[in-house]
Amino acid sequence: MLIAELENSISSLRGVGPAAQKDYAKMGISTFKDLLQLSPRSYDDRSVETTLRDVTEDNVQINSEIVILSHTYFGGIKKGQRTLKVICREKSGYNLSLLCFGRAFLERTLSVGSAWYINATVTRNRGEWQTSAFSVYRTMEEAGLGTILPIYPLSGNLNQRIIRRDIRNILSNRYLIFDDEMPSYLYEKYSLLHTNEAIRLLHFPKSMNDVERARRSLALSELLLMEISIKRESTPRIQKRARIALTPLEEKFLRNLPFSLTEDQVSCLEDIRSDLDSKGQMNRLLQGDVGCGKTLIAWLSALHVISKKGQVAFMAPTELLARQHAEKAAELFEPLGVNVAFITGDVKGKGRKLLLEALKKGDVDIAIGTHALFSKDIEFKNLRYVIIDEQHRFGVEQRQALSSKGINPHLLMMSATPIPRTLALTFFGDLTISTIHTMPGGRKPIITHLVTEHGREKMYQAVGVEFLRGHQAYFVYPKIDDEGESDLRDVTTMFEFLKGKYPGVPSALIHSKVPEEEKMSILERFRKKELMYLVSTSVVEVGIDIPEATCMIIEHSERFGLAALHQLRGRVGRSNLQSWCFLVFSSALTEDAKARLSVMRDTTDGFVIAEKDLEIRGPGEIAGEKQSGFLRLRYASLANDIELIEIAGAEAEAIISRDRGLISSENYMLRTLLQKEDKTSII
Repeated sequence: MLIAELENSISSLRGVGPAAQKDYAKMGISTFKDLLQLSPRSYDDRSVETTLRDVTEDNVQINSEIVILSHTYFGGIKKGQRTLKVICREKSGYNLSLLCFGRAFLERTLSVGSAWYINATVTRNRGEWQTSAFSVYRTMEEAGLGTILPIYPLSGNLNQRIIRRDIRNILSNRYLIFDDEMPSYLYEKYSLLHTNEAIRLLHFPKSMNDVERARRSLALSELLLMEISIKRESTPRIQKRARIALTPLEEKFLRNLPFSLTEDQVSCLEDIRSDLDSKGQMNRLLQGDVGCGKTLIAWLSALHVISKKGQVAFMAPTELLARQHAEKAAELFEPLGVNVAFITGDVKGKGRKLLLEALKKGDVDIAIGTHALFSKDIEFKNLRYVIIDEQHRFGVEQRQALSSKGINPHLLMMSATPIPRTLALTFFGDLTISTIHTMPGGRKPIITHLVTEHGREKMYQAVGVEFLRGHQAYFVYPKIDDEGESDLRDVTTMFEFLKGKYPGVPSALIHSKVPEEEKMSILERFRKKELMYLVSTSVVEVGIDIPEATCMIIEHSERFGLAALHQLRGRVGRSNLQSWCFLVFSSALTEDAKARLSVMRDTTDGFVIAEKDLEIRGPGEIAGEKQSGFLRLRYASLANDIELIEIAGAEAEAIISRDRGLISSENYMLRTLLQKEDKTSII
């Protein structure tokens, strides 16, 4: 049988009562299948006995035998305040002190003269070997000596011993033989362990080499299943055609540009225009770093469709960004005779009625707006092209709702948050991806500084120098108001503070509660240099292009994700001026926060940052749970298994080309597993 068919309830396992079932349920485990698919997060290698004689440095683990010599106490005056210290003789002849913090009961358990097996992390202190991290066992079997013990994630009162016992009880059934999940030829081709052996060695390996072989075998199996599911649902890719001549409208637009397109921009534009002229439906992602010129390529490709009497819809995630796009489009397009409309939920009454009539009659060439674009009352005469900015902020249903306004319109999604290669190979397998790697000429890398409380004054002085040079700045905070949390700086309080820090320097406060019209007015004044700095929340994260802004200050930067930090930093460095980003952080940092800030300090490459973000956060948060049913990978790592992902993609492509319906006998198991995942219908 397949592992996925093992639907027995864990309640049938000896020792798994209601309390354990409840704790298992918190981990998503209710059946034998779920428990077997719980992948160990690490292993404790006790396969070789290690004594104190083998230890050459501190914090090394030993697996050995001990005999208890004596008991003593240290610290405190009263008995309840003192700590038990057990002196024992380790097998190699050295004495070892067990520091029993909070475990005074061990005085009764570890009686003088008794023998035990021990697993401990030892250090050398004042000439004696000590440990406070230790476990003792009566037998060699309990201690796991000579074995490699799996370490599982835990919940509630579950411990490692319980989970190992329950998995061992399932696998001890000698009649339980698991079928392979992939076609048989793949096991030989890639030197894989068969599923029955792999699942057993994953949980109870004989060597650390077994661990990697087992994991690799199971990982390729689940990746293959995921790739087949994605590829069977995707539309056939459009074949690249010969170079297409520019229309007069496109030529005129390019002549009016004061600069030339970069090589990457030209390449991406040619791919998009080729798709737009094909018989198939384009489904393309245009990705590139902040400020690389994606929107310009979108405008040019829109002109290609408009030249052929098609209409274009351009959707942005916020009204602020949509309005800025609309203003820029009007500036660029209206001299060419292209009609631009800005559609928002705030436009009502007669004005909205006239706008919708023009859209329906085809008098509007390009409609720009937010999710209001897929309102029920909006109709297009000939919607041929849908462009979605910051695609990760929209769900699949929202994209489909807008696309349904036309008859199979081409779709271009743009992202300034580059998608890691591993995610692109998997969850975006139904998209054709175009990437702009290069930045416009003359840009200087942004210098990023990590700033502690002690460095705050020096930072303020550096920003003040930039004001004297006529350059501008952003001060970004995570909150609008104090709300009683005095340890967090907020925009309202800091706006007043910064007025005193920079007297006479004009500034403005901007956040989500500021009305849209006022926001636009503030940004226009900022653009004209009537304002020298903005005090803001993360509403300035996307779409604001102020060439003379050279300083980005992000307070409590540890509270922002990598993608948000990178987007915020991208608001500066948009000209040939040297720019700086100051990431101000508190002293108490989590390991993830330390990792994020280190990445930001060390690189400005959005693609590197995206890969690091994947490592830190995992795929679920980045790709979005609702966009794929296969985000909960059990064995594979999207951060580390690029080779396996590529193998799975290639093999999935080959399988689908031969047998899209998976009806052959060699693909029976794949078909069965896909039915269980309820991911797609079987032809």
